[in-house]
Amino acid sequence: MSNISLAGRTIGDGHPPFVIAEIAQSHDGNLNFAHAFIEAVAGAGADAVKFQTHIAEAETSPSEPWRIKFSRIDATRYDYWKRMEFSASQWQGLAEHANQLGLVFLSSPFSHEAVDLLSEIGMQAWKIASGEVSNTPLLEKIAALGAPVLLSSGLSSWKELDEAVQTIRSKGAPLAVFQCTSAYPCPADRVGLNVLQELSSRYGCPVGISDHSATIFGSLASVALGARLVEVHVTFHPKSFGPDVPASITFTELEKLVQGCRFISSAIDNPVNKEKEAESQATMRSIFTKSIIARKQLSKGHMLNIEDVTFKKPGTGIPAADVSKLLGKKLKVRIAANTPLQWSDFE
Repeated sequence: MSNISLAGRTIGDGHPPFVIAEIAQSHDGNLNFAHAFIEAVAGAGADAVKFQTHIAEAETSPSEPWRIKFSRIDATRYDYWKRMEFSASQWQGLAEHANQLGLVFLSSPFSHEAVDLLSEIGMQAWKIASGEVSNTPLLEKIAALGAPVLLSSGLSSWKELDEAVQTIRSKGAPLAVFQCTSAYPCPADRVGLNVLQELSSRYGCPVGISDHSATIFGSLASVALGARLVEVHVTFHPKSFGPDVPASITFTELEKLVQGCRFISSAIDNPVNKEKEAESQATMRSIFTKSIIARKQLSKGHMLNIEDVTFKKPGTGIPAADVSKLLGKKLKVRIAANTPLQWSDFE
């Protein structure tokens, strides 16, 4: 796998997973709420916060159907996207807030105009939403900018994904590919953990998961299977408003996810030598293992049999595993009851 560099962080084998908290439209068009999400993401320890930049006039038409008719104030999907828009200066403020808190600011563009707007802010990477994978002109425009491209795959066939990867690489942009199932929420049997290895083998780049299961389980499992990027939707509360809430985790869960990703990654990237580990545990072995102990007083000249001994901690005497080597041997000294036997006690 070839590593990539994103905002000064290396993503790939031997490096901690890069955790992205997806806000999408959960701010519901409220700028203050969007800033509150940034604060919460930083507090949970994620690496990046991601929004979606929609410009209604540039990306959709009034005839676009609802995926879910959730809004009581927007007559059409177009109206909803219009209400989700922030101005260039507002996006700049969100990016600056994220950067001040040590977060990488990301936002998926859904039009050429959105790319232009975000370019002015200075995007450090571009996350491509599943629905844009076949939008070759958009991919070409983004890849030509040179920043890493994080490609989602939720709605794509292998052929479409191959073509998108080729388009991005033809422009020289660094690449990572995400396994994604576009179901909200996504049930366990559709998470597609098996696809991670195929993505890695097929494209030779860092792979990630865009997890919509509303749990931390799929993401943690993906890290154990080699994912180096994790993206999850987040919400302040499971009862919050918005179409993405059913596929989101809370910030308490996000914090646990970040900790779990770091733990699993460290465990995988630091293989243990079993023999050396056992050698290093000499003190613990002496405390927890068992020695051969005289069950009763034994006289000098006694031929040892199994009824004469028991096995007790600490393991500083003859190991219990060696008992067969002692049976039938003659004692050359008297042994008091409950005394650890030593090799020097025998002829």
